[in-house]
Amino acid sequence: MLDEQQRTTLLQIAREAVQAAIGHQRYAPTTEDAELQKPGAAFVTLKKCGELRGCIGTIEPREPLIENVAHMARAAALEDPRFPPVTSTEIPDLTIDISVLSHPEPVTDVNAIEIGRHGLIIEAGHKRGLLLPQVPVEWGWSRDEFLDHTCLKAGLPKGSWRTGAALYAFEAEVFGERE
Repeated sequence: MLDEQQRTTLLQIAREAVQAAIGHQRYAPTTEDAELQKPGAAFVTLKKCGELRGCIGTIEPREPLIENVAHMARAAALEDPRFPPVTSTEIPDLTIDISVLSHPEPVTDVNAIEIGRHGLIIEAGHKRGLLLPQVPVEWGWSRDEFLDHTCLKAGLPKGSWRTGAALYAFEAEVFGERE
């Protein structure tokens, strides 16, 4: 678990990374906090006036958490294929959420999946989809709807979680700026 100062630091890093990316500047975050220098996996979500504006992240911890957050904030601002790049005029209207992920574990019993607690990853062949734990809460989905929407996110038919696709669950520490 991250403390309040660590959360504040990560949110500041994410915002600075977005601003640098939009301004075509390099950004290399630094911190004295040893916990934030440990490898970590995170998703950064950008919202404009409460609506999704970009969301990109990693599943595996391959770099220090502070660097991962900076890289994912940049990617959410410029590289989310669902949206055009964020512009400087949008910055005042953006809020940032960060989801720091636990290690994904194979799901052996779908009844153990808890809405609001678990995020899901589904894989079949070369297709993979991920939904964060807050998504089914925001949409009011049941467990089966959450599983089916994770399939759709991967480009798989609904119900693929019943027919042999690999399913993983993870938890996320989710925090963000206030709108």
